[in-house]
Amino acid sequence: MAGHVSDAVIRRLPGYYRHLRELEAAGVTQISSQELGDRMHLTPSQIRQDINCFGGFGRQGYGYRVSELKGHIGEILGLTNEHVCIIVGAGHIGCAVARYPSFSREGFRTIAMFDVDPEKIGGTTDGIPIHAMDDLEAFLGENHVDIAVLALPRRFAQDALHRLYDSGVRAVWNFAPTDLAHPDDMLVVNVHLMDSLQQLSYRMAHRDD
Repeated sequence: MAGHVSDAVIRRLPGYYRHLRELEAAGVTQISSQELGDRMHLTPSQIRQDINCFGGFGRQGYGYRVSELKGHIGEILGLTNEHVCIIVGAGHIGCAVARYPSFSREGFRTIAMFDVDPEKIGGTTDGIPIHAMDDLEAFLGENHVDIAVLALPRRFAQDALHRLYDSGVRAVWNFAPTDLAHPDDMLVVNVHLMDSLQQLSYRMAHRDD
């Protein structure tokens, strides 16, 4: 289905899920496209178009059941399945990812971290064991891993990605400050933290234009 859905819609899906989860937690049971659009700064027609990409989950004049729509979007995002993860790099970013509590609640279970620092190897971060980078292939040969988080300096990231691919990992969440070359059958999402900060800087510089 995702092949027929635009990247813009896919980028908005997590926002729908987050807002619907907040509404459900607040006890809201029903919401219209107008109300959801107001929360997300989208037009009601955009809300309906996005949701209709995956089938009709609401009724005209009645709106959407919050828990039902949240469940459908969770299924679309694949959140009903557990995803086994590893983190390659036990520095500041890698440890911050390991400690983020929402990942395990949403079905992303991290089972190991890898690093080259002998002072970190053999220790844990938030209960997650830290292994030697030299043991990466052996670990992946013995454990099924769905997603690898790359939290390495730029100069090490490309080699690590190749090692992950050769060991069967086909999905990477890349925090290294570079876009990585990868085979067509590998999914890579790049997270550039500085890009967001620079966008904020631009908006601050031009907010009176």
